[in-house]
Amino acid sequence: NLLEGGTTPSYGQLAAARDRLWITLNVIIRPRGGDFLYSDVEFEVMERDVLACKKIGVDGIVIGLLTSDGHIDIPRTKRLVELAAPMQVTFHRAFDVACNPEQALEDIIATGCNRLLSSGQAATALEGAALLKKLQAQAGDRLIVMPGAGVRGHNIAQLVAETGCREFHSSGRAPFPSGMTYRNPNVKMGAPGQDEYSIVETSADLVRELLTNANAHTHAD
Repeated sequence: NLLEGGTTPSYGQLAAARDRLWITLNVIIRPRGGDFLYSDVEFEVMERDVLACKKIGVDGIVIGLLTSDGHIDIPRTKRLVELAAPMQVTFHRAFDVACNPEQALEDIIATGCNRLLSSGQAATALEGAALLKKLQAQAGDRLIVMPGAGVRGHNIAQLVAETGCREFHSSGRAPFPSGMTYRNPNVKMGAPGQDEYSIVETSADLVRELLTNANAHTHAD
């Protein structure tokens, strides 16, 4: 669900992905779009989704929970980390709308998360590169800082150089035309302005370009 910033895939989609992929599979645990302040029922859904991921045999989960005043929700985050074990846990870009990034990083480390996905609290990782570099230095070997947001093939080398990070996140998304030949112009099922005959998915070509350019810069170093 790329247009929402990512939500938890269905059980069937997860099982199909696990059967087909030999690479590490990390699954976002996010019951809806919007903010990262969850109700008790939503948190129960997240707990159940973590257990489903463990049952299928995925390698890691991706979570992000905040309190109403913009701090990391430490008890709930720790609960999901414990529930997920021995899977790896990444704290996602909920961090980018948290207050006091330095303290937020320490709180995330304290919950047992292995990785932080962040844009450096900016619109894009390139704009937040300075903070990402500071977070990487602050975390040391306690946690991996993974820049994400606006990471593309043309700027990945610059991001490697400016942040010192070695793991990056990109949706690599691109529109793909629908295979529908009959299209009813009078009925719209999606959101206003949405082109229902253009499907947004991750592009293998864009991912390949990212890897090529990132590896070229790393090998040059």
